Amino acid sequence: MKRWSWYYAFLLALFLAVWIWAAIDPLLPDGWLLENYLVFLFVPLIFITGRYLKLSHFSYTLITLFMIFHVIGSHYTYAQVPFGFTLQEWFGSSRNMYDRLVHLTFGLLLSYPVREVFVRITKTKGFWGYYFPVELTLAFSALYELIEWGAAAFVNPDAGLAFLGAQGDIWDAQKDMLLAFLGALFTMTLTFFINLWYRTDAISEIKESLKVPDRDRPMGERTLRDLMQRSR
Repeated sequence: MKRWSWYYAFLLALFLAVWIWAAIDPLLPDGWLLENYLVFLFVPLIFITGRYLKLSHFSYTLITLFMIFHVIGSHYTYAQVPFGFTLQEWFGSSRNMYDRLVHLTFGLLLSYPVREVFVRITKTKGFWGYYFPVELTLAFSALYELIEWGAAAFVNPDAGLAFLGAQGDIWDAQKDMLLAFLGALFTMTLTFFINLWYRTDAISEIKESLKVPDRDRPMGERTLRDLMQRSR
């Protein structure tokens, strides 16, 4: 086994240990199952895509940390996590704050792996290498809110409410998306300043990425016309 493979094995073992703990006598079994559909989908996807594109150890560490936060919430339900009550006291909130923490970490922890994929696969550079990870993280956050809404409407009411985690806040979805956005924005801003510190061309790359190429032309109807002409 290669030297770095041991680190992947460690991350997997760490996650499995927390997942097994979370699966033993969860507070609401139906809610645990709903929350773990993400795990059942996402973990195999990581292994499948890893054969095509192996991310950095840093990215896999961030992903593992987020998944651990998530499965802890699945054990208690997000509204009953003990540390969430501690956060509630710290912030003087009227609700358990653990779900807010997880939505924040969604942006904080997952935007960098998203950036790595953008930079390595699509060769995104400059401003767009920081913007697109924030945008996509926010889009995924919105998609998850839609999934929560759909699940809450069609499953067991108790499990659905636990999965939704609104705790009576009519603006819960919007606040969750805002936190994911702020988390991603913070991570990308920090990434930019780290690049600025170590790379002398960081600013010039930003400027270059915002320039319109000399031979650029509008698309839309022109592209459609060209395609129609080529097909004749």
